[in-house]
Amino acid sequence: MFQEFETFINSPSVVRSVFILIASLIFAFFVSKVVARILIKLAQLIAVRADNTKDEEKALKLRRLETYLSVLIAIVRVVVIVVIGLFIWNLVSPTARANSSVTTIGASALFIVLAGGTVGILLRDITAGSTMIIEEWFNVGDHIKVEPLWDVSGVVERVTLRSTKIRSLSGEVILLHNQHITAVHVTPNGLRTMAVDVLINNKENGLELIKKVANTVPVETTLLAKELHVGDAEPWGNKLWRVRITGQTPPGRQWLIEDFFVNLLIQEDAGLKKSVIVTKPIAHYSDPETEKKFKRVVRLSS
Repeated sequence: MFQEFETFINSPSVVRSVFILIASLIFAFFVSKVVARILIKLAQLIAVRADNTKDEEKALKLRRLETYLSVLIAIVRVVVIVVIGLFIWNLVSPTARANSSVTTIGASALFIVLAGGTVGILLRDITAGSTMIIEEWFNVGDHIKVEPLWDVSGVVERVTLRSTKIRSLSGEVILLHNQHITAVHVTPNGLRTMAVDVLINNKENGLELIKKVANTVPVETTLLAKELHVGDAEPWGNKLWRVRITGQTPPGRQWLIEDFFVNLLIQEDAGLKKSVIVTKPIAHYSDPETEKKFKRVVRLSS
């Protein structure tokens, strides 16, 4: 067997065939790159439409389509290279087909060596990636936190069968093998909604103070998504009113509301001649869908 393999390697026809195969693979690589660029441009157009639409259901469909295109780009690259490589090999290398037994032995030995170190890893990645895509764990544009890698979180930029590309809030680009993703925490719309309940003893002065402080919190893409919303003052007991302030931040920036805003509110209230805030403001998460689910649980258990 070893003599046949050595004969296969030293054969001039084999050397010529290998050279032709390498040249055809290089050509196929550039063809696949051109096709991939076309798909990337299409994915970018879809991403712009998804970011600009105000219809959440339509935005979700567009993000899902962008995810499928991201996977398709990787598949197209592999398919184009393999198809063109095999076509040119069969077209210009009839000697390799004539000496099929020796070729089979050599190719099998080479495949075993490569498979031991690469194919197993790739198959695990592809299996995990296929499962995530079919079950729609997340889409391009979603903010996720990865388990068991708790320090890995950010916006999904690209998903393929083999890997996932994430950009963190600090700007770092994270490339992750799909087999290492055991679970994900997905933040709806990439934002977390926080609420602050404030109890005041003077309706007019209390609302004026709250609105003044709310306007000082910086509004940017990676800070506060939009200006804090100050709700109406609701009667709360004897000569007391409750005011709810809500805002949205990217995951990891909640401190802007629960710390910065609350502490600034307390500080400004302390500077007044007569305090209007009765107790320390209470900051908490306020997701409408979550509240609906928990109401249902409470109703069923009561």
